This record gives sequence, structure tokens and C-alpha cells, in this order.
Amino acid sequence: MPAATPQPGIRIDLATAADVPALLRMITAFAEFERLAHVVAVTGEGLQEALFGARPVAEAALARSGGEAIGFAVYFPTYSTFSGRSGMYLEDLYVEPQWRRRGVGGALLAHVARAAAARGCTQMNWSVLDWNESALAFYRELGAEPAREWIGYRIGGEAFARLAETGGAGGGR
Repeated sequence: MPAATPQPGIRIDLATAADVPALLRMITAFAEFERLAHVVAVTGEGLQEALFGARPVAEAALARSGGEAIGFAVYFPTYSTFSGRSGMYLEDLYVEPQWRRRGVGGALLAHVARAAAARGCTQMNWSVLDWNESALAFYRELGAEPAREWIGYRIGGEAFARLAETGGAGGGR
């Protein structure tokens, strides 16, 4: 199992508004790694509002070595109507390449799990790209299992606008 405690000198703590530039830098690097740099639209102002504004929609934890941010996790609460319990959704987990395989990712995940457990959550969920074998192996080592019976869906752009404005394509379902 991957270490939940990183090597000495690395700490995990909640991000603050002062960390927005470091988060933006790593979000961009993460998007490049995932071959999704072309969809990055977040700005410093948008991230500031989303994480630290009047109505935050998510939280972020940072891994640091000294004063340098070397990884992050962004997460937010969920709710299951079937179980009647809260959960936590891990939106992103990223560790700078030179810091991987040193327990940083496991420590970030453990931080999120502790935050979730403290709020009465009974599970965490996340998505991983099917080609990211390193991440898939890491999650399997933790004891995570793929939710193969579920197919993720996303709606955006014109289709989202149409749904929000008119109720969709008019299929009558």
C-alpha cells in the first residue's frame, strides 16, 4: 500500500487564498499531463472565488516541501440518496513529477479521507483517465475499485445552454 505519510520535510495543509498562483501553475501542468490543456479556462479570480469566496464550492489541500507547493487535491462534498450519507468527491489529485513515488499522493488522499471522515462521510469517489496506468495502479494499491457499472456523463457548451434554457432537445422523455 502507498505510504500515507510522505518523506520527512513534506507537509499537507489546507490551501489559502495566497496559494492561488501555485494552484493555477499546477492545474495547468496537470491539464498538460492529461492532454487537456486546451480546455483550461480557469483564472486566478475564478479560482479565488470558487475556493475562498463568499460561497466556496470546493476545498484544496497542498503538499509542500519547505515553502514550495509540490502537489494538490481539490475536493467537495456529495450526497447519496440511496445510502442517505455524505461522501467526498476528489476532483483532482496532482503531484509534481519529480515528487512522485515519495508518498505525497498517498498523503494528499489520506488528508481528504480524514476531512471526509470528520464530516461523517462514508466514501470517496473520483475519476481517472483510462490510459493513466500509473494512477490506476496507485488507486488499486490503496484498495479502491473501479465503478464499472456506472458510466460518467457530462454536458456542456451549446447542449448545456439548450438544456438550461429550453429543457433540452425535445425528445419527450
